[in-house]
Amino acid sequence: MLENQHNETPRAYIVGLRTTQTEERFRSSVDECATLAEAAGYEVVWIFTQNLPSVHKATYVGEGKIEEIRDTLENVPADAVIFDDTLTPMQIRNIGKILDTVVLDRTGLILDIFSDRAQTREAKLQVESAKLQYMLPRLAGLRQNLDRQGGNSGARSSRGAGEKQIELDRRHIEHRMTILRKELAQVKQERETQRNRRLRTGEYLVALVGYTNAGKSTLMNDLLQYYGDGKSKEKTVFEQDMLFATLDTTIRRISPKGGRSFLISDTVGFISALPTALVEAFHSTLEEAVYADLLIQVVDYSDEDHAFQEEITAKTLKEIGAGNIPMITVYNKMDLYREKQQGLADNVIIPPFPQAKEDRVYTVLKDKGAGPEIVEKSLQELIGLIESKRSAEEELHTFHIPYAQTGDLHKLKELGLPVSEQYLEDYIELQIRIRKELCEEFREYEA
Repeated sequence: MLENQHNETPRAYIVGLRTTQTEERFRSSVDECATLAEAAGYEVVWIFTQNLPSVHKATYVGEGKIEEIRDTLENVPADAVIFDDTLTPMQIRNIGKILDTVVLDRTGLILDIFSDRAQTREAKLQVESAKLQYMLPRLAGLRQNLDRQGGNSGARSSRGAGEKQIELDRRHIEHRMTILRKELAQVKQERETQRNRRLRTGEYLVALVGYTNAGKSTLMNDLLQYYGDGKSKEKTVFEQDMLFATLDTTIRRISPKGGRSFLISDTVGFISALPTALVEAFHSTLEEAVYADLLIQVVDYSDEDHAFQEEITAKTLKEIGAGNIPMITVYNKMDLYREKQQGLADNVIIPPFPQAKEDRVYTVLKDKGAGPEIVEKSLQELIGLIESKRSAEEELHTFHIPYAQTGDLHKLKELGLPVSEQYLEDYIELQIRIRKELCEEFREYEA
């Protein structure tokens, strides 16, 4: 984190450029960038915006706007100027020379957040790989940033030495990326081994997906509290009202009372303009969604931009190959949505909650005065819909299982939904609703 002699919290400017976006979408993106900056530990002290037909090739925004930012910096100091877009290496270099301060773009900011939040070895390797991919073509501009971050004004007399240092940095990064590729390949193999083991058991896997800070970790912890195995406190995941609070994929078992158990995984949150390098680096982690039997998309219904966020989620799922997996959408924070709508308009329709309707569940996952009963009712509606989706994929099969093979009988009953069980003279007749692909191992018993 940057050092600030005047204030313990580093200060930042946000810069946004509107070209073809609607005014509403542009404002939302700039606000989100400011929230990202706060998540990275900055205090946002100024926001600059500009309208242009297209991006300025050399300085992203117009030269006049850059001069305005430079003049403001003289009166209102800041430790970084953050642009709400991905800048080219040339733009970072040019802007840094003019402003003489640290220049960050949206991609670099997200990478910094991921770097701070990564906890497991896998996440740390993935983030480092993405960060190095981002840094390699931007070394000249980033080295200027490092000089400014360390309090160096970038003396022109050291220019030659700096160029030599960049070449050394480049070779070091390329060498490190080679090592990371090997380590990530090993981690991917380990994850695939674990995944194949789960697939062989036929356990039903549900993956939580959605925009960052929509409530995925809250839902995971709620399910553990009400339907965990008695050790929910030890197995809860970190949750906080911030973007990208968690990066590490976790898998837990949920066992509803009187219902069938299933596995649930919590994946990294999506966001608009999620850096390509991060999507590539986290591909093995995001594949948990690809191999899931069912996706649960968690949406913050109180966010005015939630429809756009659903589009981002759909786009990201398609990119990683999970676009065709059955999905339930959980519209969270319905109580906050109702509060925001009160007094705004008489014709606003607020869906009743908690309730399940088709492939949607309208919920409150955080008890903020409504009472724990509304959270529990929300979870019951969701569990019912999960079971409904699960049953829809199953067919009725009949098996005749010898008494000597009761172990296989128990396996079958764990994989499906038993309908009837009769103990006859030579065998046990089991009628069960089960997915067709899970029957292969027991084909010899099928009637």
